Amino acid sequence: MELEAKNLPDSEIQQLEAQHRHYSEQLEALIQKPYLTAEEQLEEVRLKKLKLHVKDMMAARRNGHQQSYAV
Repeated sequence: MELEAKNLPDSEIQQLEAQHRHYSEQLEALIQKPYLTAEEQLEEVRLKKLKLHVKDMMAARRNGHQQSYAV
């Protein structure tokens, strides 16, 4: 998606924020466990990367940068 922040609907920013919260909640659930299996450790890394990716997307859109992101 290539849009400037001023043309970006609030709903898209809200959707990105909701996605970021969802990843945070999933990550928090994993962190609460006393021990993580190998699969859970991989999931933790994946969630951290996804969360950071969404955060970068939000920042880029808020700053008006045109950039295309792919997951």
